[in-house]
Amino acid sequence: MSVKHSLLALLYEKPRHGYELKTGFDELVQSMWPLNAGQVYTTLDRLERDNLVESPGHDQKDRKLYTITEQGKETLWAWLKEPVERSLLKDEFYFKYLCASHVNYEDKKHMIQVQKQTMIKDVLHLTQMKKQMNQSENQTMKMLVEGALLHLEADIKWLDMIEGT
Repeated sequence: MSVKHSLLALLYEKPRHGYELKTGFDELVQSMWPLNAGQVYTTLDRLERDNLVESPGHDQKDRKLYTITEQGKETLWAWLKEPVERSLLKDEFYFKYLCASHVNYEDKKHMIQVQKQTMIKDVLHLTQMKKQMNQSENQTMKMLVEGALLHLEADIKWLDMIEGT
């Protein structure tokens, strides 16, 4: 996840101060990924240093406002156009399974079962979240939940496969 680019996207919409960016981020991701205020302000400092945002001044409550610059828009568009590299074989559990096999770990089946139980809990949580989202809510977030459920389904099938070996 790129905090830098999410802040640029929020500033593309309208000028905002730091706390507005924090709450805008929380709303964007439906509070599923924590972002602390300190991270917002340090990122804003770097964005300003790199001429991706600028400050037109302060609002009525003396909070510093930020706007995206043309260079910031170009950076945002370039990031949106780039494909995301997937670390297909660098998943932590894949690595754990590889190491367990390497050292002839005797309890691999239990390790797999515990991992599967964790993923099933994630499926239940996401399914409940999906049910709680009504029609007026963020359709994009619903699609992300669906994607996560499909990934979990594939991972559980893979665990079933290796459990049988």
